[in-house]
Amino acid sequence: MVTASSKPVEVLMVAVPETAGSALYGMLDVLLAAGNIWQTLVRTETEPALFRVRIVSPRRTAFACGNGVPVRPDCAIADDPDGDIVILPELWLGPDEDIEGRYPELMEWIRRRHRGGATLYSACSGAVMLAATGLLDGCQATSHWGYQDLFNKRYPKVHFRPEPNLVFADPEGRIVTAGGTTSWHDLAIHIISRHGSPGEALRIAKVYLLKWHGEGQLPYATLVRRQPHADSVVRSCEEWLGEHFRNAGAIKLVVGNTGIPERTLKRRFKAATGSTLIDYLQNLRVEAAKRLLESGRLPVDEISVEVGYEDASFFRRLFKRRSGLTPSQYRRMFQPITSLN
Repeated sequence: MVTASSKPVEVLMVAVPETAGSALYGMLDVLLAAGNIWQTLVRTETEPALFRVRIVSPRRTAFACGNGVPVRPDCAIADDPDGDIVILPELWLGPDEDIEGRYPELMEWIRRRHRGGATLYSACSGAVMLAATGLLDGCQATSHWGYQDLFNKRYPKVHFRPEPNLVFADPEGRIVTAGGTTSWHDLAIHIISRHGSPGEALRIAKVYLLKWHGEGQLPYATLVRRQPHADSVVRSCEEWLGEHFRNAGAIKLVVGNTGIPERTLKRRFKAATGSTLIDYLQNLRVEAAKRLLESGRLPVDEISVEVGYEDASFFRRLFKRRSGLTPSQYRRMFQPITSLN
């Protein structure tokens, strides 16, 4: 924790051409404001700087990151900068796009900083870069829910968790990953609280209107994602279920349509999609329920029947398990403001 007589915490923020400028500069601005912006607003004495933040890149020369946002690095990897904290912000990466092999010197520098005692933080898809270092092997981690399949395929040694907004990879908290795109808000609050003070973190949250996403990522995640595969039978099952998921006997009907044994179909479906047939069906129904909750005032019991469940209690439990919220909570969170007036 920083005191009046201590030096600021040294923070190094990694930037590469794939970096999202909003996360990079948003977090940089918030960390540099800690200790002075609230104090300036309420006309009290400012505190010593809590953080000294520098941008580190593979090269010192200026470049443009995601969406053409200009970046002027303070130091290069070749300078071997040292710091108490290393932050890997969000990257503009497709859900099946890896970064492994692109920046070998950067990967080794991150590993070296960790060996030297630095605390590593990643925001959103910055966890993909962190996974490429191997430091997450055998550990729990999170990122944007859209990268779950990438982690499962490319980094199977990482125990990916799509639901939390922050995950500690180790008991000491020396590696922390944050979830979706604006999870850098949660990460900044956590860093200021941990390396500065909880009081200052609360003041920064008030000034910037930063929201702690205590509900996690599940409410924002889509449960149905089409996986590329070459099994035409499974693809036809996906398409049939997409149209007939409301049917009470959907599983038996789709099995009957294929003309192959049920156990064989279930095995092929799981191999091709990564999901069981029943999970796929339930996800389709919960996604349909979400749309109804977002767009109208239909009672939850009626929505349950509409998506294929006569037992409303079972539907409520399933919805909560898959989305992290009750149907009523989900409606309050995502229904357009205009429809609530």
